[in-house]
Amino acid sequence: MIQLPLSKLSNIGTTIFSQMTQLANENEAINLSQGFPDFMPDAELLNYVDHFIKKGFNQYAPMGGMIGLKEEIARKIENAHQAIYHPDTEITVTAGGTQAIFTAIATFVKKEDEVIIFEPAYDCYEPTVELFGGIVKRFEMKAPDYEIDWNIVKNLVSDKTKMIILNNPNNPSGKILKEKDIQELINIVKGTSILILSDEVYENIVFDGKQHLSICKYPELKERSLLVASFGKLFHVTGWKVGYCAAPKNLTDEFRKIHQFNVFSVNTPIQLALAEYMKNDEHYNQLNQFFQEKRDFLRQGLATTSFELLDCEGTYFQALKYDKISDKNDFDFASELTISHKVASVPFSSFYKNKLNEHVIRLCFAKKQETLEKAIENLAKI
Repeated sequence: MIQLPLSKLSNIGTTIFSQMTQLANENEAINLSQGFPDFMPDAELLNYVDHFIKKGFNQYAPMGGMIGLKEEIARKIENAHQAIYHPDTEITVTAGGTQAIFTAIATFVKKEDEVIIFEPAYDCYEPTVELFGGIVKRFEMKAPDYEIDWNIVKNLVSDKTKMIILNNPNNPSGKILKEKDIQELINIVKGTSILILSDEVYENIVFDGKQHLSICKYPELKERSLLVASFGKLFHVTGWKVGYCAAPKNLTDEFRKIHQFNVFSVNTPIQLALAEYMKNDEHYNQLNQFFQEKRDFLRQGLATTSFELLDCEGTYFQALKYDKISDKNDFDFASELTISHKVASVPFSSFYKNKLNEHVIRLCFAKKQETLEKAIENLAKI
């Protein structure tokens, strides 16, 4: 048999999210592992999609996105963060947040360029950097507080540093950046040509009256940043795979050179439906409270168990420390939890290159009330 070459990512296996979902399905477990809602999106939004499909808007959208949607995105950003992006030249609609992240890295990261990431990190960052010949430099945030030591980050910076990737609020830890973090970042990149890729897909899911500090609020960061967001997280439609990238024109021009040969354009009727739906700000301004109620319900339900509930400042994920229950590593514990107790989670070690095991797992609470009730009932028996 002919010996064929391996792919550029031959060392990469199936994602932990797919693994745990498969295990959940095989064991008929409650799936709190993969981050998707198990409830329907708003019927009004679905009706808009149906309307635009039947009206005949079923062909290619413009490469950068439908102007109506880009105008609503620009309005949302300006209202929330007092930052101005030109809808036509500085906002690009993408096939989900992950595609925007992939395209941003593909656009700017070249061989031997260094990219700083913060672990626990979403799993697409590192493989994409490596795919384009970049070198990943990591800072490990650790339980229970997941704070960043910016002095260490400063030492990771070199003349080869091309990009810093942020995830705020952070998946999986639920940590949000504070003003002191932003000021430290400003000091680090000042006088350099370092780009910032800011993954803010959970920007509208921040709790307890705390404020999401977007990278675009700070002019000295905005000018060097690509901001990524997701409608999947915003409107409970992760399967639609629609997001966007907002960046200054000079960065957007380069971003679109790659975007046009990646997906070119994004689902037309769904873009039109999202634009119409976004005209009512309440459709996303209430999201914090909506998910805080779910977070609080889960936390209250687990308060009397032996799990240690770590802080959850944002996202729809709750981190649990289980060292009082078991000394197994987190992958084995998460597997046992799925098989024996019928609740699927994600082990935190999968978000670290060195598989750091601090006996922490992640649960998704973007679920129906009855789903959370059943999960709590099962977990309370441990």
